[in-house]
Amino acid sequence: MKIIAAVDIMDGSVVRLVKGDPANKINYGSNAIETAQKWEAAGADLLHLVDLDAALETGKDNLQLITEIIKAVQIPVQVAGGIRTVEAVEKMLGTTKAAKVVLGTLAYENPDSITQLTRKRLEKIVVSLDQLKGTVMIKGWKQSSGMELADAINEFLSLGVHEFLLTSVERDGTLEGPDLGTLSHACTFNGAKIMASGGITSLLDILRLRVVGCSSAILGRAIYDGKLSIPRAKALA
Repeated sequence: MKIIAAVDIMDGSVVRLVKGDPANKINYGSNAIETAQKWEAAGADLLHLVDLDAALETGKDNLQLITEIIKAVQIPVQVAGGIRTVEAVEKMLGTTKAAKVVLGTLAYENPDSITQLTRKRLEKIVVSLDQLKGTVMIKGWKQSSGMELADAINEFLSLGVHEFLLTSVERDGTLEGPDLGTLSHACTFNGAKIMASGGITSLLDILRLRVVGCSSAILGRAIYDGKLSIPRAKALA
């Protein structure tokens, strides 16, 4: 199981939102490049960069900063947040040099966009499963996609996607532990690789995620607040 460090960016700063709520924001500094390099030095297998401005449609984006971060680190970087056209996907994978792109709204509103990608590109696509009470949310977690979690996994597996980022909205940024029941169920789908996100706080959480079969764990607030270290998490992963 891989250990991934999250770097969520809003207006150029590194932040964490509790349950995705911009009104409940914790600021962790204004130097996102230094933060990314810190988690790389700590041993993260991959960085998960989220452009919250793009995701929440604030009228801004952090594309230039994300490009600079990718250039500043040696480990792979996956990018998420507001990537809502096939052209944007191609730009992230091509010009920006992201290792992976996480799709939410685009994949659910226009599933045909998945089939427009070449097989080589498709291998770098992760579909987000941002679930709230079993329903997948889109548009920065503000709107229902109309799809249940299981239906979404089956749908995108049939389109050739095999990697999913599962976040339980009510756990994200809360330090309350991961939603093991939902994650365990998702890991039973044949061919699905599940990245776990939301609420991961302790070494015991890491062990439990490994046991249920998650392919990776995305660490956010726990590493920023010093409740969990990347080296110790990797030792259990």
